[in-house]
Amino acid sequence: MTPSAVAAMVARREIARVRATGEAGDITVLYNLITSRVVAEVIAKDGAKGERTKVGHSLIKDRMAATDAIFGGEHSAHYYFRDFWGADNGMLAAMHVLAEFGAQDKPLSELAKQYNPYFLSGEINSTVSDVPEAKNRIRQAFAERAEFDEFDGITARGNSGDDWWWFNVRASNTEPLLRLNVEAKSEAVMQAIRDEVLGLIRR
Repeated sequence: MTPSAVAAMVARREIARVRATGEAGDITVLYNLITSRVVAEVIAKDGAKGERTKVGHSLIKDRMAATDAIFGGEHSAHYYFRDFWGADNGMLAAMHVLAEFGAQDKPLSELAKQYNPYFLSGEINSTVSDVPEAKNRIRQAFAERAEFDEFDGITARGNSGDDWWWFNVRASNTEPLLRLNVEAKSEAVMQAIRDEVLGLIRR
């Protein structure tokens, strides 16, 4: 089960738990921008407000406090709970997963499929001598095929036929590295986008 799958599952359970206490008004859940698309989909489907955050432990904790979010999930397997002082607690996340597993009779692999519907590359690091130039190559190559934002690094979104895809390229704050994450509806499209972007980064 991927960290994004855990984030989606725990978000669903935390939304239901807070609703059951009678809490009124908007419920906010945070997720960082490299989590799977399924996380945002689950949050929206369950009637909460999702907020996309930058990658980084301190950044998401600040947003937890600023938004009074009930839960925040990162694809790096950090999980933050409002009712645990907004702090990261992997044990609480694990207890949610065990409770969800125990409440049904399917194998864990079957349960995981519900929260792993898409295909992720995982984070791929590349040593790059000229980070701005590598980013410029990527922008030029995808200029006609993608919509971009630079909320945290470069995020591009597009479609290949009926298959959607996105990728994010971020520079390390401490090393001459670019970090790539890719997700797509199909494995073939994910692999094609991954390989193309890596080729541009490592040229």
